[in-house]
Amino acid sequence: MLVIVAPGQGAQTPGFLTPWLEDPTFADRLHWLSAVSGVDLTHYGTEADAEAIRDTAVAQPLLVASSLLAALTLFPNPADAFGRVAAVAGHSVGEIAAAAGARVITAEQAMVLVRERGNAMAAAAATTPTGMTALLGGDRDEVLAKLAEHGLTAANENGPGQIVAAGTTEQLARLADDGPAKARLRPLQVAGAFHTEHMAPAVDVLARYARSVSTHDPRTNLISNRDGQVVHDGQEVLKRIVTQVRNPVRWDLCMQTMSDLGITGMLEMPPAGTLTSIARRALPDIETFALKTPDQLDDARAFVDKHGAVSPLDASPTWRLLVAPAKGTFHKDGELPEGSRLDHGAAVGAVASLRDSLPVVAPHGGNIVEWLVEDGDLVSPGQPLVRLHPEAGE
Repeated sequence: MLVIVAPGQGAQTPGFLTPWLEDPTFADRLHWLSAVSGVDLTHYGTEADAEAIRDTAVAQPLLVASSLLAALTLFPNPADAFGRVAAVAGHSVGEIAAAAGARVITAEQAMVLVRERGNAMAAAAATTPTGMTALLGGDRDEVLAKLAEHGLTAANENGPGQIVAAGTTEQLARLADDGPAKARLRPLQVAGAFHTEHMAPAVDVLARYARSVSTHDPRTNLISNRDGQVVHDGQEVLKRIVTQVRNPVRWDLCMQTMSDLGITGMLEMPPAGTLTSIARRALPDIETFALKTPDQLDDARAFVDKHGAVSPLDASPTWRLLVAPAKGTFHKDGELPEGSRLDHGAAVGAVASLRDSLPVVAPHGGNIVEWLVEDGDLVSPGQPLVRLHPEAGE
């Protein structure tokens, strides 16, 4: 089973798009996304130096565009992808690329959202000197306790022994002088304390734009940064993208969900290498492929052939399905026989995992056509649970 992942801010390197722009189609598409985003992506992807592409308002549109266009080059017919990709995920801003790849939003909507996200986060970062520092190694509980002691937030938990702290420059300086035992500290070249309350003003900006964005339910399993859950409601995906800028990224839980899904191969979009490197340590049984340059495309397609499988979501209309948000045991909410009518937001049950119990609701209501699982069944993330038929007018 195959997962495609999109990297987040910090993965960009000077000139990483240069070889891709030798393809006239890629170049034309990048020119179009530049017009939508209001950023000269061709310049920043080829000629700009490291300091220029460190700018949040530049880095974020650049990363989303590169992931989207590389995926479109890999799968010239997107329908081919939907039939073979078991799941998609994106780290931080990469989640916008993942949402567009899963057809929750269009590429143009993605570029508008990432443009405003980058601008709003840059403005929020400018109000107070803030930053981020990676902590490598150490005991997780001790690391989190030390961050709390200094008033810092664990903005990213990327895997075992990989936590990113975020806060003011003064708080990070105190951490540098008084860090947790056995943990190495590495300041990151980012322009603010992302995924913390310092980014709250950006949430308000994004929320206003999101009210005008129409969505569709994902065409494949979309794994959320917030908690590693599979999210199958388009509006919920959009809501999570909006609030994500001030919420921690739990990439560790995303990888746990990939393991629960039975993923055998991870393919990372350019500028690739960050997420596959984490996966090689955290998921040693999963084969990885970092798609960096277009001369790797034939090998990448062979990788897809090796790990791709027909998605159960692609085989049925996704608007009729409710799926499991995580691995666990499904418990039905009452009898709910086939033919029952569900109101908007009605609960149909819950999935009890080792961590917690996650509700399953019918966001659009409808009539139960067919139960695909029984009460007490073990389910995997994204597994279809019940088929609904929308009511007239929905």
